[in-house]
Amino acid sequence: MQHVPILVIGGGIGGMAAGLALARAGLHAHIVEQAPRFAEIGAGLQLAPNALRVLNELGVLPQLDKHAVRPRNLIFMHADTGQHLTTVDLGAPFRARYGHAYTVMHRGDLLDVLLQACLADDRVTLETSRQVVDVHDRVETAEVTFADGEVYRTDALIGADGLWSRTRLLVSDDQPVADHYVAYRGVLPTNEITVSAGPEDEIIWIGPGKHLVQYPIRGGELYNQVAVFRSRAYSPEVEFGDQWGSPTELDERFASSCDQVRASVELVNRERRWVMYDREPLDNWTCGRITLLGDAAHPMVQYLAQGACQAIEDAECLARQLTAHPGDIPRAFAAYQAERIPRTSRIQRVARGWGQVWHADDAVVPALRDRVFSRRPSDDYTDLDWLYQPVAS
Repeated sequence: MQHVPILVIGGGIGGMAAGLALARAGLHAHIVEQAPRFAEIGAGLQLAPNALRVLNELGVLPQLDKHAVRPRNLIFMHADTGQHLTTVDLGAPFRARYGHAYTVMHRGDLLDVLLQACLADDRVTLETSRQVVDVHDRVETAEVTFADGEVYRTDALIGADGLWSRTRLLVSDDQPVADHYVAYRGVLPTNEITVSAGPEDEIIWIGPGKHLVQYPIRGGELYNQVAVFRSRAYSPEVEFGDQWGSPTELDERFASSCDQVRASVELVNRERRWVMYDREPLDNWTCGRITLLGDAAHPMVQYLAQGACQAIEDAECLARQLTAHPGDIPRAFAAYQAERIPRTSRIQRVARGWGQVWHADDAVVPALRDRVFSRRPSDDYTDLDWLYQPVAS
C-alpha cells in the first residue's frame, strides 16, 4: 500500500492545474489519470481574465502566449436573420479593467503547457493508465483502489475526475442533468472558411434553439467552430444512446439560418457529438480527507465559457487553503469549499439562464434580448464585473 501526501485523481486541465498550484505552494502532489496519456478531447477553449490571473501566478503565461489568440471583439449575431446584435470590445478598455486580455486557444495546448510545468517541478509526480475503482475516507487518511488491485493511501485526496466523477459519489448520488442540447465541434484551416467579421474576432451566432461559436486558435492558423442545438428527438429513454442529436438533425435545425451560418455548419466535424450536461449545485464537496474540484464539483453548461476557468480558480484556492492550514486537511477543505461553492453555484445557475436567453423561441424574450443588446455600448462591461474582477479571498 503506497503512501502519497496529496493525490489528485484526473489529469485533465483541472487536475493538472491543481498539481501545479500545489507544487508552487511548496506541497507535493501525485496525479493519476486513467487514460494511457495526458490529452484533451475537443478543440477550442476560452480563457477569461479570472483564469489568466491564476495562470499568471503559476508562471505559465509566457508559454501560453506562444499558442494564444486574443480576439479584438466578441460579436453577437442573430443566427437566422444575420443581424448584428451587439459587440463586446475586448481591446484596451477590457484589458485595463480586468488586467488581462480575453484569450482563446486549443484545449490540448493549455493542457500541454500545464503538463510541461508539472514535469519540470520535482514536487509533482504523474501516472497514466490508472483506473480508479474505489475511494474511501479512513478518517486519518484516504484510500484509492485501482483496477489492478493496488491501493494508494493519501493524506488528502482531490477528485478532479470530471462530469462522471466516481469521487463525487461519496458526497452525492445525483445524476448529470441533460440539457437536451448537443454540440458538434472541430477545427479547420482558417483559409477554408469565410467569416463575416474580422479574422481576429470571436463570433457567436444565437437563435431559436441553437447557436454557433467561431474563433481562431493557434496563432490564427486554425479556426474553431462549435455548433449547438436543442434536439427534438431527445427523450429520457434514449438519453444515453446515439439516436438523438444526429448530424442529420444538426443540418435540419440550422436549415433556417442565414447563408453564412449554414455554410459554416456544413464544415463542422460530424464524427462525434457532445451531449450538454451539468448538475445541480451542491452545498458540500467534501468527505473527511476527500474533496472535489472542477467538473467533479460543479459541472456547468458552456454558455459563460467558465468550465475550465472555474477549475483553474479551484486549484489556486485549494492550494492556498492547504498552505494556510498546514497539517489540518479537514479544516483546509472546509475553508476551500466555503470560499468556492457560492461562486461556482452562481455561475452554474447563471450559465443555464444565459443559455435560455440565447436560445429563446417565444415572442417576448428574443425581442427584449435584441433590444437590450442593440442599446449597449461596446465598452460597457457592467454585467461582466462579477465574473472577471478579482475575487476577494
